[in-house]
This record gives sequence, C-alpha cells and structure tokens, in this order.
Amino acid sequence: MRIAVIGSGIAGLASAWLLSRQHDVTLFEAEPRLGGHTHTHDVELHGRGYRVDTGFIVFNPAHYPLLNRLFAELGVASQPTTMSFSVRNEASGLEYNATDLDGLFCQRRNLVSPRFWGMLLDLRRFYRDAPALLKGDGPGPGLGDYLREHRYGAAFRDEHLVPMASALWSSSSDDILSFPARYLVQFMANHQMLQVSGRPQWRVVSGGSSSYIEAMRTTWRVHERIACPVHALRRDADGVEVESIIGRERFDHAVLACHSDQALHLLADADPRERDILGAMRYQANDTVLHTDARLLPRNRKAWAAWNALLPRKGSDACTVSYCMNLLQSIDAPEPLVVTLNRTDAIDPTRVLRRMEYHHPLYSHASVAAQARKAEIQGHRRTWFAGAYWGWGFHEDGMRSAVEVARALGVVWDGAAPADPAARVAPEPVAA
Repeated sequence: MRIAVIGSGIAGLASAWLLSRQHDVTLFEAEPRLGGHTHTHDVELHGRGYRVDTGFIVFNPAHYPLLNRLFAELGVASQPTTMSFSVRNEASGLEYNATDLDGLFCQRRNLVSPRFWGMLLDLRRFYRDAPALLKGDGPGPGLGDYLREHRYGAAFRDEHLVPMASALWSSSSDDILSFPARYLVQFMANHQMLQVSGRPQWRVVSGGSSSYIEAMRTTWRVHERIACPVHALRRDADGVEVESIIGRERFDHAVLACHSDQALHLLADADPRERDILGAMRYQANDTVLHTDARLLPRNRKAWAAWNALLPRKGSDACTVSYCMNLLQSIDAPEPLVVTLNRTDAIDPTRVLRRMEYHHPLYSHASVAAQARKAEIQGHRRTWFAGAYWGWGFHEDGMRSAVEVARALGVVWDGAAPADPAARVAPEPVAA
C-alpha cells in the first residue's frame, strides 16, 4: 500500500521506519529538517565544538522500553545522566537542590526555616498519601483543589510541586494547578517518583539525540519530502488525497503524526467526532533559548542542577525552567550551556546561541477524556493519528502510538509488547 506519514517527530519517524518494511511510505515534513522535538545543535565556544540538545534529552530503559529497543536495533549509544532538580525563588531568595542534603541546605538558613521544614514534611506526606487517589473512580479533583482540601502548605505547592510539574510538562503554574491530580499522581507512581530511593538511572543519547535520526535514515526505504508543508487531507472510499506545496497525491492511507490541533486543521472534511476529540487536546507554545548566561541558574553553585526552576519576583509572571546541559549531557565546556523556556527577555542577547519555539500539550480533564475516545477515530476513513499527545506527551508515548498504528496496518515489530493502556512514560524536559 501507499501510505503518507505527515510529521517527522518521533511518532512520524517511527511510523515511517516501521511501515516502510512492508509498504511504500512517503514522509512529509514542513520544516527543513526531520525530528520535531528531537533537535541537536552544533555550537562552538572558544574554538571547540559541542552538540547540544534542546528538545528530547533523557530516557531510561525501564520506562522507555520501545525507545530503548529502537536505539538497540539502530546501534545508538547512550550514557548515564543526572536528573537533579533545583528551585530558586527571586522574591524570597530561597535556593535549594533536591538531590542531597548538602544541596537542600546549600543555604544554611534553610536549616532553621520552619517554612522550609514544612515543605519537606508536606513532601513526605504527599508521597505517602497521594497514591490513594488511584483507588477512586472518575477523573477526581484538579491538583489545586486536592492540595487545598488536604491542607498542603504554600511552600510545598509553590516552591516544589508546581515548579517540578511545570518543568516536566513545560506548562504554566495555573495550568498545572488545574491538571487532574489523579493523572499526575499516576504518572509519578509509575515512574517511581513517589519515593526517595530506588529511582531509575536516566540516560542521554551519546553525541546528541539527533544521532538516532541519522542512524534511522541509513536503514529505511522512505520517500522523504522535507520542507514540504501539507495543506489539506480529503478522504473518500478509495483512499486519501494529500494536498501539499507540490500538488495533490493519492494514498491508500494517511498517518497524521503531527500535533492533534495540527491534525484537525489539516482535515478538510473532519467529522464531528474528529473535531470533538482532537479539538479537546490543546497545545501551548514555549519560547526556548540555548544560551550561556549563568544568571538564569541559581546563584549558589551548590544549587545548580540538571533542571532549574525559577520562581520570578513578580507573582504574575510564570514559573520557568532552565536546563544545565553541561550536567545533562556531560558536556565539558568552559561556560554553562543552558536551555531556558519562556524567559527570553532576561537572557543577555550577546549570550544567545539558538532560539526555537516548541509546542507542548496541555492536560486537562477534557483532554484526558478525549484520550479515552481514540478508538472512535483511529483508522476510520483510512486515517490514523499518531502522537505523544495520546499519552503523557513524551518520547515513549510517541513511539508507542507509532507501534500501534504500524501493527494495525499489518506491520508487527517482532518482540514489541502489545499496547498497554496503563503503561506510561517518564519525564522529558523540553519536548517528549
């Protein structure tokens, strides 16, 4: 069969890679590069070159089994990394690194701060009590309502849990507080985040995450249409018409491996179910900058972590996150290489190396309900929807959705486990 795959993030790449084993596949990508949130930059500092990721960065074999298997088949090497987390509050001056005791109390005043100790006590209580949410039926309360009902302190809410979740999903504090509490706790429980010890070892792709795309392209038989935006899809009983900048072509099936809102926009003949389900899953744009301005990291070097949340002085400004790529990718550079979201105006323009805009899914009770209705539109009218938005928005979700679509179209990845609706993936700093 002739199959069009639209979008080259992990869902599109994996769909094309698998489907091309048995079918004639054409991959459409609007941008001048393949990869979506898999984005590695070649930068030079003081005469030395570095490969720095700004999208997909981390994975672990336990929670990314499909992605881990893909890397193994492609011969893509990886290396251990740290997933340390810090918070800096510009208004109060508080800084801490949650990795160890020295980091927690890098400011010795934290030792005698009742507010800080209250945050730590609430953290342990949340680890102990929050799993009870998983025993109930229905969607449950929003995170903000749950925290109020159970009398969690403002320090735990504003200086730990919300910044951490904001960093995971690249979302604003308000969006996190409306996040379904049960969904968040399920994610944390599945990823051993509700415990102090026994957490998995995280890894990064050696030489930058785009290395796996380079390896994939050497093995597949795919017609690549790079810098070729698709304008519309129209379906009939015999196939799918794809209208792009090069004209109109017919295919037997189409895999929309772009974001849910983009997929809906492309469907010139969308039916009510497609509009309801895809329209319920919204996205947020995040301005992302790769730079060398250390002012975006905590002032105390002991507080520097892989993930660094910043609570701005103005309460009206959103919490932002900066990733120290020297720590995440073990880069030995003379200056910090930092990836910061939504704080561009605070970065010294002379230290900006790259600037991008990424879009990340926003989770709500409506979007979670829409995920459960996937079967109503999947494969109907010769159209398939693949994307990380069907799960938690991270790389393994995109990989899993591609494996499911390929299986439905007759391509079974030998050894790949059947789809597990309870399986979830782990955090990804900027992408997913």
